[in-house]
Amino acid sequence: MSDKKTVDEIASQLRNAIKIEAPIKPIRDIIGIEDIETAYAIQRVNTQHRISKGARVVGKKIGLTSKAVQAQLGVDQPDYGMLFNTMEVLTGDTIPWNELMQPKVEAEIAFILGKDLDNSFMTVSDVISAIDYAVGAIEIVGSRIENWNIKITDTVADNASASHFVIGHRPVKLNDFDIINCQMSMDKNGTTVSKGTGADCLGSPINATLWLARTMARLGEPLRKGELVLTGAMGPMSAVEKGDQIVARFSALGDVSVNF
Repeated sequence: MSDKKTVDEIASQLRNAIKIEAPIKPIRDIIGIEDIETAYAIQRVNTQHRISKGARVVGKKIGLTSKAVQAQLGVDQPDYGMLFNTMEVLTGDTIPWNELMQPKVEAEIAFILGKDLDNSFMTVSDVISAIDYAVGAIEIVGSRIENWNIKITDTVADNASASHFVIGHRPVKLNDFDIINCQMSMDKNGTTVSKGTGADCLGSPINATLWLARTMARLGEPLRKGELVLTGAMGPMSAVEKGDQIVARFSALGDVSVNF
């Protein structure tokens, strides 16, 4: 793992990229492609910085769960990032373009937890019993790295490329729909740009959530009751431009939309 000075310097570069609206060169040029421990240390520094400025962690996102997205970005494993209250956008609302950096969108299933998940030896049944309900979601990802030229350490350090999120308003209990075969179709300006099913997210969004729950419990930062979990893309990401409208449609979970 890199020293604290390096971690702090890279964390500062990422914050400054947002401030001046200019992405930076790949972080892996400094820490390498395999030092995931340092990448998460950088992420934690900026998490604490945002909290110190008044933001509140409201959940976690799982990234890189779709094989299609992994292929798009040249990575081969999931990652996670923090969700803050300041990232939420209401369905149907418009995101100001100046709040974004190299934005892309992906559609996914989100869970709201009804119980803590604080055991590193958890099973699928533990995860299922802890989920209160599911909703459809759109995640807006953005990269502070030039031209989305990222590998795993770049995106991890950059809070799993998180930007904003939108969740739907049709909460559904798990036993009321088929999560693995749940269909997703995402349109941009009326044209379909992504399709998938729950199975395209690590075999099931439940599997993705189990990975996250075990990981966070092992790190001493377990998932808590009331938290939101964005389980990961069900299909390929799509880039967006100013003026675009995105609508994600989920069987059983309804529609979610956002404008740019």
